Amino acid sequence: MGTGIDAVVFDIGWVLVRFNYQPLIELLRARGCEVHDLHAVLERAALAEHESGRLHGHGLLERLAGLAQAPVTHEELHAHWVGMFELDAPMHDLAHRLSEHHKVYLLSNIGDLHWAHLSREYRFHALGHGALPSYLAGAMKPHADIYAEAERRFGLAPSATVFIDDRADNIAGARARGWHGIVHEDFERTRAQLRALGVRC
Repeated sequence: MGTGIDAVVFDIGWVLVRFNYQPLIELLRARGCEVHDLHAVLERAALAEHESGRLHGHGLLERLAGLAQAPVTHEELHAHWVGMFELDAPMHDLAHRLSEHHKVYLLSNIGDLHWAHLSREYRFHALGHGALPSYLAGAMKPHADIYAEAERRFGLAPSATVFIDDRADNIAGARARGWHGIVHEDFERTRAQLRALGVRC
């Protein structure tokens, strides 16, 4: 392989799965929560604390419920919170194929509820050779700590590692550690960039 890539590291959101937030938004609006900007709502619910492992999933649901004017049960919120995913089949299949010739890992900003659901529904915990959800790392991309923990946990050599993520800032964080990086836009472009790095796919 031209560049000696040994490990391919995948983000999850908008790489291996897509999101549909609309049912959650409609539920919150129906219960009196003003949702003009979903990201602002999630910030008020302390999503970053949740995905950093400092707020358990139960606490996140409590905070979401607290934003509503009318009662909403944890069961309703949980169903909408974990029901927002759609598998990106071509990318998921690519990760499986790559694991035949390369080490494949997952590195994602994700909390315990989503990770449990994706592991149960799509067996993400068994995809490739290991996974590091941010809530277990105690740090989130693009902070250097999460990349350093991935290197330590998986024995990654930065110059032999390529990271695939949909966000340019997360790729910049990986490149700052000496990793190769691909900003994911779609399957064909990502596969072409992997091939340019000498990755068999």
